[in-house]
Amino acid sequence: MSPESASSGPASSGPAALSPADIAGFIDHTLLKPTASEAEILTLCSEAVEYGFKSVCVNPRWVKTAAKALRGSKVLTCSVAAFPLGATPTDVKVYEARGATLDGADEVDMVIDIAAAQALDRGALVDDIQAVAEAVHGSSSILKVIIEAALLTDEQKVLACEAAAEAGADFVKTSTGFNGGGATAEDVALMRRTVGPHIGVKASGGVRTLEDARAMIAAGANRIGASSGVAIVTGGSGSGTY
Repeated sequence: MSPESASSGPASSGPAALSPADIAGFIDHTLLKPTASEAEILTLCSEAVEYGFKSVCVNPRWVKTAAKALRGSKVLTCSVAAFPLGATPTDVKVYEARGATLDGADEVDMVIDIAAAQALDRGALVDDIQAVAEAVHGSSSILKVIIEAALLTDEQKVLACEAAAEAGADFVKTSTGFNGGGATAEDVALMRRTVGPHIGVKASGGVRTLEDARAMIAAGANRIGASSGVAIVTGGSGSGTY
C-alpha cells in the first residue's frame, strides 16, 4: 500500500503489516521550532532523503534552503501558512502561501480561522480556505488544512472538515502541535468519515513511535506529520509535541 492510496482507510493487509520503510513514505519530516538553524534544516533534509520520507515541513524562512537541498530527490518540500494560530487575515494567508510556493514549496499546510470554526461560521471558513487553495493550486502545489482539533468540539471539527472539502483542500490535518493536544485516532477517524475517500487526512502532533503511526494509519490517515520521524522508523520514541 502506498501512502497516497490510503485515503480510503486501512489497507486490506492492515497497517500492522507496514514496515518502517513503508511508514517512512507517509511521513512529513518536520522542523517548525522558531529557533531552527540552517544546519538543522540541512540535517532534516539529509535525513528525509536517507530514510525516504514523503516531505520535509519547514517554516517559510527555510523553504528555499530545503528546496535546494532536496533538488534531485523524491522528497517534497512543505511549508506552513498562518502558523500556528490561524488568526491572520485571509489576504495575508494568501500572500504567505503564494510566497512559499514561489520559493519552492510543493505543499502548504495552512491553519484555519479557529474562531470561525468555534462559531460554526461555515461561510467564513470556506472563503478563507478557498482563497488560499486557489493561490496554492495556481502553482500546482497541494494544500493541507489544519483544523486544530484539540480546540474544537466534534461538531466544530466536522464543520471545519466539510468547509475544507468544499473550498478545494487536498488534505485536512489534525493539529499544529503548538496549541495544546495533538493527533488522536478518534479525531483521525472522524475526519476520515467526514471527508470520505478522496481527500487526504494528515495526523500531526505527538506522533512519536512506529505504533503511534500505525494507529493513525489504521484510523484513516494517509500522511503523518512528525518531528520524530527518525525515531518512528528506527524503533525509537521521539519527544517532540509536533
